[in-house]
Amino acid sequence: MQLFFTGSFDRALSSTSTPVQLFRHTLQSVDEALAERFAKGVPVAELVRQRVWFVDELLIRAWHRFIQPQENGIALVAVGGYGRHELHPNSDIDLLILLNPDSQSSRQESLEKFLAFLWDLGLEVGHSVRTVAQCIEEAGQDISIATNLMEARLLSGDNALFQSMCELTGPDQMWPTRAFFEAKWNEQLARHRKYHGTAYNLEPNVKEGPGGLRDIQTIAWVAKRHFKTDTLEGLVARDFLTRREYEDLIRGQEFLWKVRYALHVLTGRNENRLLFDYQRTLAAQFGYQDDHRLAVENFMKDYYRTITELGRLNEMLLQLFQEVILRADAPTEIVRINKRFQSCNGFIEVTDAGVFKRYPFALLEVFLLLEQHRDLKGVRAATIRLMRDHRYLIDDRFRNDLRCRSLFMEILRQPHGVTHELRRMNRYGVLAAYFPAFGNIVGQMQYDLFHVYTVDDHTLHVLRNLRRLTVPAHEKEFPLCSRIMKRIPKPELLYLGALFHDIAKGRGGDHSELGATDAFAFCRHHGLSDHDAHLVAWLVRNHLIMSSTAQHKDISDPDVLAEFARKVGSVSRLEYLYLLTVADIRATNPALWNGWKDALLIDLYSSTRHLLGRGLDTPVNKEELITETRTAALALLGGTNAEDVNAVWSDIGEEYFLRYSPDEIAWQMRLILDSQPEDLPLIRIREETDRGGTEIFIYARDQDHLFAMTTSALDQLGLNILNARVITTSNGFTLDTYIVLDENGNTIRDPRGIREIADAIRTRVSRGDIRAARTSRRPARQLRHFTIPTQVTFSEDPHHRHTIAELTTVDRPGLLARVGQAFVECGVRLLNAKIATFGERVEDVFFITGKDNNPLNDTTQLDTLRSSLVRHLDAN
Repeated sequence: MQLFFTGSFDRALSSTSTPVQLFRHTLQSVDEALAERFAKGVPVAELVRQRVWFVDELLIRAWHRFIQPQENGIALVAVGGYGRHELHPNSDIDLLILLNPDSQSSRQESLEKFLAFLWDLGLEVGHSVRTVAQCIEEAGQDISIATNLMEARLLSGDNALFQSMCELTGPDQMWPTRAFFEAKWNEQLARHRKYHGTAYNLEPNVKEGPGGLRDIQTIAWVAKRHFKTDTLEGLVARDFLTRREYEDLIRGQEFLWKVRYALHVLTGRNENRLLFDYQRTLAAQFGYQDDHRLAVENFMKDYYRTITELGRLNEMLLQLFQEVILRADAPTEIVRINKRFQSCNGFIEVTDAGVFKRYPFALLEVFLLLEQHRDLKGVRAATIRLMRDHRYLIDDRFRNDLRCRSLFMEILRQPHGVTHELRRMNRYGVLAAYFPAFGNIVGQMQYDLFHVYTVDDHTLHVLRNLRRLTVPAHEKEFPLCSRIMKRIPKPELLYLGALFHDIAKGRGGDHSELGATDAFAFCRHHGLSDHDAHLVAWLVRNHLIMSSTAQHKDISDPDVLAEFARKVGSVSRLEYLYLLTVADIRATNPALWNGWKDALLIDLYSSTRHLLGRGLDTPVNKEELITETRTAALALLGGTNAEDVNAVWSDIGEEYFLRYSPDEIAWQMRLILDSQPEDLPLIRIREETDRGGTEIFIYARDQDHLFAMTTSALDQLGLNILNARVITTSNGFTLDTYIVLDENGNTIRDPRGIREIADAIRTRVSRGDIRAARTSRRPARQLRHFTIPTQVTFSEDPHHRHTIAELTTVDRPGLLARVGQAFVECGVRLLNAKIATFGERVEDVFFITGKDNNPLNDTTQLDTLRSSLVRHLDAN
């Protein structure tokens, strides 16, 4: 930048024959100097304005190479972010070339050369060429163009022409304040919907996401249009913004600017997404370190807390704008609620500014009143501001006040609005203040692909899912859950379990145990009985056992069911736990919930309820289950010759009748009995089954690589394999069953897709070549940023029927095919596989035997299998 201060740039420019090289070299030198200053800690606010100054000087000199400085009827204008003096390293440089109508054709060649020159310099220029009339027409139709022109700044040229454009596109001519505010408000709502209404995305957009820089700018645009002030600080002088609120806005903007600036420097482009690719690097660059949380988690926690606070301010200020702009002329209708609160045109407000000081418990009462008075539309902005200013009153004395404790429990017990008001409490910072343990998880992220929300947002999603089960209009979504919810005696205990189930995440240690301790203390402090407090604590301590049992264990095994039933102990606990489990899984990552998980949990719930109903002292034994299944399957087979069926069954082991339902057995028996030897391999597909997925059945002569080749074919088609069951008959045949869903978590209903699956499996199997088990699908971009060492552990089935191999590794295409290759290499037979993928993390369980159908008891054999699995999975 010193070239401009010394004038040597102008001297060099006047004598050079290669101006493009000079401009480019200067641009590069300045960018490097600014990046160096950024690395040394110079505030970004200073750097973005320095870059604006430099680009101004550069563009003016470039402009004067093609347009004379004093030429009338044409002007070069900075608009948008560049117009308001904000330019990050790779931000678009938005330009308007303003022309008189009669000079457009004569200047076309010069303008084309100017723009080509800028492109040759490597500048990211967004430009438009318009007359004043065209500016008026387009700005009148498009709020974005009108907003861009609001920030217009003359760089060079005809000032009278520029002033005319500013005047004729101003609020006196188009987009009056009311229409402008409504348009910008709707624009923000649409933008937030694009990001699912939450700032808490795994890879948030610093500029466009909720609570991001665009939200700050929305406030500034409305302020400029209505109050004619060019800065946010101008709102302080007009008593529209307090000094503290202004400082909070600027502090948040500076943090986001720092992140955005770093993203631009790191990527070398206009990158505003905080992708996994960059989060660790920025955390290290900003000095974050690992403690009981990862450095990247600490960095992202600060990020999420910043945008949360900015979101709170944005909501309050837009609400205030709404009252000042949209309702300024509306008649005021006051309805008294009690001596502390009243309704003003449908919005609750305090009766006077001293209410919270005199009655601190009113900081909770307001939320209860919003639940009880369903006609209320929200909270008046002035009251939101007072609540923010009086949060300091929520201290230990406040938390010990019987009125406050009673109010909090009443909020949870209301028939309507519980989720809505707890979310509002979180937005206003009241929930974290009243409930300090909850405050610790606000903004707490987990650096993985499984948990898509921060812990606080996830917790409120769990509560929302539970509350949804009470709404008759949603009963068809989860019929069983809705029926159970109706008979839960105290739903508030379930809601407390939801609030506490992850409360101790990020502390280190077992969050379930730590959370259970917190939950019990909170419940007793809030007047719950010892029995109820113990139930909530039990739910928190055990909130993972149902999903873990369903997804990792063989729940067709009577012993597994008996063990789970003993842990639960009663039907009442089972029902609370089942509802919490469904709500929790769905709120962790909605995209990962599917019919398969739903069916698994229903199966586990139903079987356990039956077992608890008959008593733990009289569990169902294996022989009884087998007899029941065979009898039910024969009944479904109807007119089929029982002798033919029994002849097939005589070659199939008893495991078949434990791991398959009567419906599945009847379907498969019909297919087998109707087939001929030349039909093999027999491949049939059912679109949807009671197991919640598309069922693929393969009946073929047994061969070593069948599992590897089948899973490879399914993986190549982008299908998610959820379950694999393999039954080998004593006469050399295999019955393989796979439950799959498509990449969106849906069953496969398209007949062409079903044919494609069958053809792909048949082609792979017919080759009979293990090399056909390779897949060419590329892994997802995000997976590159997670390193999970491949771990294999073995345990033995208590009744010595098989060995259980548990595999933990990072997800990748073709994973099961590689597992199958290792099994073949080590002479292992697969009986059953439970496939569980949690974001980037795979936790698969395989039930296996040796070729002699006995468990693997030899330590050397187990070590060899472990080494083979690791080698196949970690190979490039």
